[in-house]
Amino acid sequence: MNEWVKKSIDLANSKGYLDKIFEVYPIEIGDIRGVPKELIIKLRKAFKNEDKKDLINTLFKFPKFPIDDPYIASLRRYPYLLAKNPRTIKRIGGKLLSIKINTILRLATKPKSPSRQLGNSFENWIHTINYPFLEEERFKSYNKIAFLKGSGIKLKQFAIRELGVKRLNRRPDFILKAKNKFIIGEAKFLTDYGGTQNNQFDGAVKMAKIKNPQVAGLAVLDGIVWFKSNTYTHRTVKKFKGVALSALLLKKFIKSFR
Repeated sequence: MNEWVKKSIDLANSKGYLDKIFEVYPIEIGDIRGVPKELIIKLRKAFKNEDKKDLINTLFKFPKFPIDDPYIASLRRYPYLLAKNPRTIKRIGGKLLSIKINTILRLATKPKSPSRQLGNSFENWIHTINYPFLEEERFKSYNKIAFLKGSGIKLKQFAIRELGVKRLNRRPDFILKAKNKFIIGEAKFLTDYGGTQNNQFDGAVKMAKIKNPQVAGLAVLDGIVWFKSNTYTHRTVKKFKGVALSALLLKKFIKSFR
């Protein structure tokens, strides 16, 4: 087992891991999203009259459709389908009418999922760990520890053009230079097992497999991946030969190049 993987597992299963990682990936529970009063009145009227078509059409104007249904996206994008598919309208409308109106309102105005806030969290945090972020020309000639400044697209272009990394399908979250070694990293906070989360994990691990004489990949993983289990992600990370670690160990990893 890679030493950084072992350290990350030990860290995650020790006291206070979730408390500490909250500093990297903070979450704010948003306020209920407001809607115009006249829209609420219209919704209540459609519900009272059991007008399924108007009920669905009105809910399309709310921040979130209150129930999950694979046909909703088509109806929302192409409103003329409401008049052409009466059985679909009857089915979805019937489901809505089986729910209390106050529940529909609560679901249709609920805050965005906290997990959607994670996207920029690592980027914001990494700027706080006291290493400079430099423009490309300065970065290439710099002989101390530094990060390349720029968007994910710019980092990807630099990795391909300057570092000779081929088949880089994803945009790195950071490129670090330390002792003339370039570290290309991707960071992910995994909240559950399976599906999209496994894909995120696989993408970060693939990034960490990058290797040539002057370049190494790094997967910065946090969340459920480190908790001891027989799941795909935990089994895979334990066997991983490259470097994967918690963001809480990133500073220690960087200092190991001194």
